[in-house]
Amino acid sequence: MNGSDFVEKIKPHEDGFMTTGSNRLGHIDIELTERCDNNCVHCSINIPENSPEQKRELNTSEWKKIISEAADLGVLSIRFTGGEPLLRKDFSELYLFTRKLGIKVIIFTNARKITSEIAKLLSKIPPLEKMEVSVYGMSRSSYEKVSRVPGSYKEFRSGVGLLLKSNIPFIVKGIHLPDNLSEKEEFESWASTLPWMDQSPSYSGSFEFRERRDSDSKNKIIASLRINSDLNAEKKELTRSRLDFLEKFIGPSGPDLFSCGAGQSGSVDAYGFIHPCLTLKADEFAYDLKDGTIKEAIFKFFPEKLKVKASNPEYLNRCSNCFLKGLCLQCPSRAWSENGTFDTPVEYLCKVAHKEAKDIGLLKGDEKGWEITDWKERIKKLEEKGDDRDR
Repeated sequence: MNGSDFVEKIKPHEDGFMTTGSNRLGHIDIELTERCDNNCVHCSINIPENSPEQKRELNTSEWKKIISEAADLGVLSIRFTGGEPLLRKDFSELYLFTRKLGIKVIIFTNARKITSEIAKLLSKIPPLEKMEVSVYGMSRSSYEKVSRVPGSYKEFRSGVGLLLKSNIPFIVKGIHLPDNLSEKEEFESWASTLPWMDQSPSYSGSFEFRERRDSDSKNKIIASLRINSDLNAEKKELTRSRLDFLEKFIGPSGPDLFSCGAGQSGSVDAYGFIHPCLTLKADEFAYDLKDGTIKEAIFKFFPEKLKVKASNPEYLNRCSNCFLKGLCLQCPSRAWSENGTFDTPVEYLCKVAHKEAKDIGLLKGDEKGWEITDWKERIKKLEEKGDDRDR
């Protein structure tokens, strides 16, 4: 099938992507595999490329069934991620199947497995969303100190070159690590030359522990990266958009654990379980699609499961009363990977949030976010300062 034939056959779902009432699903994440050809020092999910876990992964027909069901629920976009999704030998087949249903595809990749055949496919049948390429260094030395795979930098550069040559829209994102921090300016300068980068690249840097809680040794490495990153907090300019964000999301969250939108779309892992978000891999919130449906998971299972409230006294005394919600990455997923519970404060994230709050003027000295009662007035003062700067 050539590109023009395919485009003619692409059509919206027979319901025009629209389903009625609350039974409509706009987006879903799909982790085609947890395997990766990199072994990055900071990664919270990857397993080796030739891991025995490959035998447990869904096969092509099982993935097509899930994608078809998502289409029936009105899905407009699907994100293929991993691990490294291009490690799947049936990637092209699953990509074509998804696009034939009229669904946009977002691809998260390290670009190492971008071949001329893949580039040709993506050029003829565009994903309709920009690909996102993770960049771990601007030199072989820095990149491979992060990826821990000899030859990976050359393959990354080759893949990016093929995307550029084929005019396939993509953006890049980085991560602040000790081995590449000195290259930040070079990275951002290079990123600005890419045709589809209309703003500065984003950086991943939350340094989450292993989502499957499967490696204490890897967690120790991740913890050491946190220390070297100066708590992963940088002084950030207080812009109008940032103020608007703070006004919307700052404030005590109370005992509710899931106030983040988890469960509204869902993430299907490589083995056929759907989770309320991409990073929460706890069995308690996993729904087996081999025994049920996406519709059942999203509209019945998750709404009931996610009603759970905090019971840990430490969480209730601190996190429930802390107004720094808009700055803090504390959530059930991170609490689970860090502590094996859903309502235990993550000390690292608390330190990061408090550091940023001091940087922008919301806190001073040794103040704690859960001790502050006049936080609305503080936000208002910041807003007034912002208005003065604008004038």
